[in-house]
Amino acid sequence: MNDENPVLSLKGITRVYRQGEEELRIFEDAAIDVRAGEMVALVGPSGSGKSSLLHIAGLLEAPDAGEVLISGRDCVALRDGLRTAVRRREVGFVYQFHNLLPEFSALENVVLPQLIAGVPRRSAADFAQYLLERMGLGPRATHRPAELSGGEQQRVAIARALANRPRVLLADEPTGNLDPKTSRMVFNELLEICRTQGVAALVATHNLDLAGHMDRVVLLHEGRLIEGADLTAGYQSL
Repeated sequence: MNDENPVLSLKGITRVYRQGEEELRIFEDAAIDVRAGEMVALVGPSGSGKSSLLHIAGLLEAPDAGEVLISGRDCVALRDGLRTAVRRREVGFVYQFHNLLPEFSALENVVLPQLIAGVPRRSAADFAQYLLERMGLGPRATHRPAELSGGEQQRVAIARALANRPRVLLADEPTGNLDPKTSRMVFNELLEICRTQGVAALVATHNLDLAGHMDRVVLLHEGRLIEGADLTAGYQSL
């Protein structure tokens, strides 16, 4: 896996926020590679910029400098329409808050992005059911979000993010609203799906136990991405 070209590559990412005459540098020359089938934990203190980095990686926010390469293609320089197309085709997002469509069932929430991408309805429904079953939600597929617990809704959101078989998965505290047992179950399934489908996953989390079970842990601290074997201990001291 380490010899393969990265699916997601951030190079020299710099992001500056300006308020009046004040300038706040969120990132300074940040860089990371994530390869197919690899799950990388992104840890750091609250307010360190983990969500902003995920937004940049997912082409939702533009850096002030640097490159975002997906499958070897620099997407920062693309026109808006092309960048949107790459994001829809190549990238899946999971947020801490699920944002499911309330009028649709769990199955329909996972089917819909596939239909938008042109997948036939029968194939879309079959794959949606498969993903929901992997998340332990097969019997709940016909329920609407209001009929599901918060944890169940989050698992539907994870299935939805995987529905179009993205090459890159970006997750912001994906198990933050789940109890420990469910969190581990969902994480294990997510890891297995990333492995079998060759998805490159970058996961922001405060859960150091889960971070320790990922392939690598990267610390975002003072605008830099730092990788090393003892990062979780260092993170706890920040």
